[in-house]
Amino acid sequence: MLQDAYNAFNTKDYSKAYELFTALAQQNHPIALSSLGFMFQQGFGVEKSLENAYHLYVRAADLDEPTALFNLGLLYADGVVVGHDQFKSHEFLIRSAVLEFPQAQYEVAISLEKGLGCVQNFSEAAFWYEESAKRGHAGAFNNLGVLLKEGHGVEQNYPKAFICFSRAAAMNLPEGQYNLGLLYDQGLGCDANHDVALEWCRKAAYNGHAKAKEIIRSLQEEGKIVF
Repeated sequence: MLQDAYNAFNTKDYSKAYELFTALAQQNHPIALSSLGFMFQQGFGVEKSLENAYHLYVRAADLDEPTALFNLGLLYADGVVVGHDQFKSHEFLIRSAVLEFPQAQYEVAISLEKGLGCVQNFSEAAFWYEESAKRGHAGAFNNLGVLLKEGHGVEQNYPKAFICFSRAAAMNLPEGQYNLGLLYDQGLGCDANHDVALEWCRKAAYNGHAKAKEIIRSLQEEGKIVF
């Protein structure tokens, strides 16, 4: 029945998806509870209700459903429905991260890097960025690359930073493309290649990276590049 519910949701047959998820939720199925919460949060096939979403997420979180734990973490971070509580947000995100939810691992790493709802710890941040990156999160590859480049919480390692930025850039992440371009420009972790650096900067600019767009615009105005 769960697969049927997913199929209905993916084909935008929200009324059927709602019916099936509800039937499963009545049996305390954790994924169904979380999915139903998401439908209420987004207003898919039902009247949008953040309160209903919150209560469904709580029920799913009590059953250690990682997506629900993650979404609760975001609700507390944003102060939506519940009061803003960065510490509680971090607690929910950690629980989800331990259950190997990549986005939660990424958000936990950001919290640890910035000291949001926890003690700032670059080493722990690097650990969670790496865990998230292992599961294919582009932003995690980029942010881990930054820590490796700067030597924050980890030993400075330009070749590893180059690998991380390359992976993020290949996933079309503008920040990764820009940072990879910087390494090529400076010859850090790779042979310096200004043409390749410019190409990655172009790609980052095309994908909306503000600093990259500024650089490209400046080079054009100076007549150093044509397009």
